[in-house]
Amino acid sequence: KNTASGKSLNELPTKDEEEDKVGESSAAGKCESFPPESRRSASGSESTPLHSNKRSNTSNTSQGASTSLAQDADEESEQTAMSSLHSQIEEIDRRGKKLFKEKKYLDAAEVFSEALDLIDSKVPETQVDRYKSLNRQVVTLMNNRSAMYEKGGMPDLALHDCEGILEIDPAHAKARTRKLRILEGLNRHNEALVECCALQLKFMQDNRDKLRMGIPVTPPVPQSKIEDLMGVILPDQIDKTMKDIETKYGNQDRPLPSCHTILQLLQSFTGYNSWMAKAAKDGSLDALTSTIDKTQDDAKKVELLLKRGRRYAFHRKFELCKNDFETAYALVEKGGNDLKKTMDTDTYARVLEWTGTCRHLRYDLEGAITCYEACSDADPTNAAILVKRAGVKMDSGKLEEAMKLFDTALSLDPTAVDALLHRANLRMLQQKPAEAKSDLERCLELRPDHVFARLRLATISMALEDLPGATKALDEAERIDPQSSDVHSYRGELYFAQGQFIEARAEFDRAIECDAGNPTPYVNAALAVMNTPTGNGGPPDIPEAIRFLEKAINVDPQFHNAYVHLGQLKLSMATDLSTAREVIALYDKGLDYCRTADELKDIVSMRILTVAQVDAASSLKMDTLNMQ
Repeated sequence: KNTASGKSLNELPTKDEEEDKVGESSAAGKCESFPPESRRSASGSESTPLHSNKRSNTSNTSQGASTSLAQDADEESEQTAMSSLHSQIEEIDRRGKKLFKEKKYLDAAEVFSEALDLIDSKVPETQVDRYKSLNRQVVTLMNNRSAMYEKGGMPDLALHDCEGILEIDPAHAKARTRKLRILEGLNRHNEALVECCALQLKFMQDNRDKLRMGIPVTPPVPQSKIEDLMGVILPDQIDKTMKDIETKYGNQDRPLPSCHTILQLLQSFTGYNSWMAKAAKDGSLDALTSTIDKTQDDAKKVELLLKRGRRYAFHRKFELCKNDFETAYALVEKGGNDLKKTMDTDTYARVLEWTGTCRHLRYDLEGAITCYEACSDADPTNAAILVKRAGVKMDSGKLEEAMKLFDTALSLDPTAVDALLHRANLRMLQQKPAEAKSDLERCLELRPDHVFARLRLATISMALEDLPGATKALDEAERIDPQSSDVHSYRGELYFAQGQFIEARAEFDRAIECDAGNPTPYVNAALAVMNTPTGNGGPPDIPEAIRFLEKAINVDPQFHNAYVHLGQLKLSMATDLSTAREVIALYDKGLDYCRTADELKDIVSMRILTVAQVDAASSLKMDTLNMQ
């Protein structure tokens, strides 16, 4: 005989376990009181949209449905009333299961709805808390109806029931697994990823001790499932983010990169020292400004703007430098051929070259190539301009066109070290390290003191696992420029690759001392910290690693790699979901500075996963992602 606590109804097997023995409800003993609306049919009414669940007064199962338990209690004990209700539910449930075995899935769904309607009619909303024992029956009935809807080809109704179950019992594995499967079938991949994360988080919570001790346990969702979903979600999200960035900037100038990044580009060309010497002789900024203000002749003003822009670059005031070159270029374009005829040819070519460089730095690739091509027309034998044009083509993803420009530059000047250096970069993008190494070796034959070439050679040697070759290249680079931040950062990376983390950290610290504006050694130092245990074999100093990464972003907001690592560390340290959401905001900040799909790919990927994890934790009513 049933007691007032009620006998558990059996759940129907899931799609993957139809042949297995039917088990007890997974929700038993786990639920609190439930809202009546979550027990209604998936259509939102008290009946399914297929057939009415209302029965006539002659129906045995629903006779007296309008009479509440509270009223029944006047005539019989509450225990007897509950026992009667459970008996009625079980009789309806048996009919539903019989229809299931006959593969009459939608008819079975209607019968399960009948049982749920009976509960709604017998238990007023105001008295729900008194009858918590019915939660198990409600969850089981909704789960069985959801299974019938899924098998009957009505995924939206099945999904609605899954959501109703999870409102009552967020940990209900069958409902969440079915929800995941249905969402995938509906191509709602982002939501499916949330369900994957929810299953994983619940698994980690339930098995934290085993996981901590290294005891093997099988996760409910294979990693391949998450990877498959990300494979669908990520490309679309990258495209959307790129469009958002383009919409945001429109015709506006994008910000210049950091001073360190600009200098790296400028110093990679052999003409750097030459124009720096000219800038030093062009006069002070105050003197140039005074002369510009007094000059009425446009040709003369263009020449003076070129000189002042160069002088600003000399003082590393690159924003002001960019403004002068753009102003000079605008004057030339406005003056047309008449103005160009009165100008010195070299002045015109250098205005085009500098304007192209500034546009390239701002990632205005079309504007940059327009200036560089016009510069090539004005200065056709200048191999360096062809190299800069090739650089724009590389950033545009037009690698074959870039290679033709490098080849043309070297046909003009076989000793053009700029072409050899930058072509080596292209060959690395093409995954041709041997050919890149050949270009660099030729570059060093022509110019043995070329620090950038030796650093690139060290990188290639490391990629080829030639550690002695990498060490030799770095030794030579340090001999040429012992205060180079990049030299020490590269050497630290070499130590890091060999597992010598303490030595690596020392080199990264030295790199920061040499140039506090170089973001790379900050990120590398953070990684070294994360791989170095604290005293007595304790865990790494995560707060120190976070400080390094925050410093990297501070000195160069466009250093995308720092956002990825910082977000991962902060998420691992988050003690509540509000802190976890701050990581999402951090990724959004990083995306604001991205210019290409390659730059934003890692940040977008981490953002998608973080959003899914936070949403999953919220769905499970968890307060944190931290399982420690």
